[in-house]
Parts: sequence; structure tokens; C-alpha cells
Amino acid sequence: MKNQIIIGCSSFYNSFWKNIFYPQNLPSKQWFEFYCHHFDTYEFNGSFYKFPTVRVFQNWYNKAPESFLFSVKVPKEITHIKKLKDCESLLNDFYEICNEGMKEKLAAVLFQFPPSYTFSQEKLETIINILDYNFKNVIEFRHESWWNDEVWNVFKDNNITFCSVSHPNLPQTIFKDFPLLYIRFHGIPKLFHSSYSTEELKHVNNQIDSQKGFVYFNNTASEAGILNALELKRMTV
Repeated sequence: MKNQIIIGCSSFYNSFWKNIFYPQNLPSKQWFEFYCHHFDTYEFNGSFYKFPTVRVFQNWYNKAPESFLFSVKVPKEITHIKKLKDCESLLNDFYEICNEGMKEKLAAVLFQFPPSYTFSQEKLETIINILDYNFKNVIEFRHESWWNDEVWNVFKDNNITFCSVSHPNLPQTIFKDFPLLYIRFHGIPKLFHSSYSTEELKHVNNQIDSQKGFVYFNNTASEAGILNALELKRMTV
């Protein structure tokens, strides 16, 4: 079976991509439509910075083609400020907004925790207890202490995906035995800027063969992200 990997980016509104991806004369208001002609998914990071409304997500839902999928990042108020403490109601509101706004175009719900969020039994239990398992939950950690068998086993038992990351300060393991394969390429050695070579992308493509999931390029502070996404997409066809 050929891999069922859907590839996209974590940003699209990018002036670096003019003449490289977007035609020179294409108005910026048409960039997302153009992006959707080339990719079938988008990792929505705007919700990390500002708690979304149903209307905001409905607008994105209406802009996207019928088969398009969004992965949506949980607000930093939940993951970075409160760090899941006393967040049950807030998180439930977010899930409800995702469900009502994105409907069938919602792919995964991404929790990204800060480097200061180190492993502990208590934190692991909090994660397990607070998630809504009607959604595809993906957890991205930024501290290596979470790379351990206990976490992985608990995640598998609870149908949670451990996010694979390409990040300067983290192991680059590609995890293939969770509910989804979910990879975020952030850029190495320069975070958000560095490009991945053809050889590196071929190596990744060989590992994700026969898998099902999502790959997002977040090295979008330059032209690298879109070029890498297009190249890997060509490899998976």
C-alpha cells in the first residue's frame, strides 16, 4: 500500500514565496486559494496566538475545498500560560469551536508545549484526563524528557499521537506506531529558516512509506518551507 501522507505547511501568507510559489501578479487575498490548488491540508497556527471563534473557523471552512483538512493548534493560554491547570472548561470550549467551525474538515488538534514543560507523572496524568477522545489529539513536546517508554505506552493505550519533530534541540525520531503519523519540520540548524536537502527528504519519505498521517513544514520564515513541501509531495506521488 502506498503511503497516505498528506503534506502541507504551517503558514501560507508569505511574501518570501512570491515568484517562487505564488505568481508575481497574484493578489495576496488569493494566496490561500492558490495554496489549496497544490496542497490538501494546512496547519492552522493562528489559534495558538488568539483564541478562535466559531465564525473564524467557519470562514476558513468556507474558503477551503471540499476535501481539504485543517490541523488546528490549541491556544497558548491553555498550553503555555495555564499549562493545562484548571483548563477543563476552556479546552472544552476550544474543542466545541473546532467541531462546530471546522466540521468534517478538522483533521487533528495539536497541543504544543513549551521547553519548560518537563516530564512528570502528574503532568502525564493531567494530559490523559483532560483530553476529549472524540478528536485526533497530537501532542508536541519541546523537552527531551518526554521521549520515554512510559509516555509512549500511555499514549498508545489512550489513542494519542506523539508528534514527530525536526527541531534543533530535540531527537528527530519519526514515530510510526501511534494513531497518526504527524511530523512537524521546524528547520535545522536555524529554527524556522533552514531548508532540508533532497537527501534528507528522501530519507524521510522512505521511513513514512505505507503510513497514514500528516507532514507539515514550519520552516516558513524563508522560502524553504514551501520548496520542501513541494519536493516531498512529489516524492510521495
